[in-house]
Amino acid sequence: MTRLSLSILGLVLAGAAQAQCTKPLYLTLDTGDMRHAALIAQTLDKHGVRATFFLANEKTFRGDHALEASWADYWKARAAEGHAFGSHTWRHWYFRRDVDAGRVAYVSGDGSRREALDQDGVCREIARVDEAFKAMTGRGLAPLWRAPGGRTTPRTLEYAQACGFRHVGWSPAGFLGDELPSERYPNQVLLNKALVEVRAGDILMMHLGIRSRREPFAPMLDPLLAGLKARGFCFETLN
Repeated sequence: MTRLSLSILGLVLAGAAQAQCTKPLYLTLDTGDMRHAALIAQTLDKHGVRATFFLANEKTFRGDHALEASWADYWKARAAEGHAFGSHTWRHWYFRRDVDAGRVAYVSGDGSRREALDQDGVCREIARVDEAFKAMTGRGLAPLWRAPGGRTTPRTLEYAQACGFRHVGWSPAGFLGDELPSERYPNQVLLNKALVEVRAGDILMMHLGIRSRREPFAPMLDPLLAGLKARGFCFETLN
């Protein structure tokens, strides 16, 4: 068999395997403090799973920020592996409500800082992530974004859509709970819940690191992916 024939056969087999995916799931990963970014990347590679990362320039466990040049190698590696990427806003503040003069109230996580963004301000907050990611990897984001905490307003969604970004939340069963207090929601409980409740088409959501949780959920990604694949699920990226 010629090399060309082998290449064609490989493409056919890959296409057939993709066509057999009848129970897709969409794993999404928000930046957080990046403490478990390396472990999660290793786990995804182990299971051959491609995820969709939502990026914000959040402060990391190292004291730098997730979209600074110090993280360029990490993002380049994930891009080379075929993952997808969307914006999680630049500062990871929260959209609270629509206010006067066509603006949106945008508030820092601790509530100490507030701004009222117009359409250009909303677009800039989302698109700045695309600029930083492209500078690091040479690749732009998918036209997707996720509001911090999933909190949106009608005007925020309208403005983001106008500048080319569609909002992506998560499915109720896809909330994996890695940001919940481990004293009340231990890892095994969260794992069992996901394995029972997740259904085809669900968007799953967790973080690359959560500083507030005492028992990190990231090590549970390995048995979670194994368990879901054993139930016949496959994983695809959002686009």
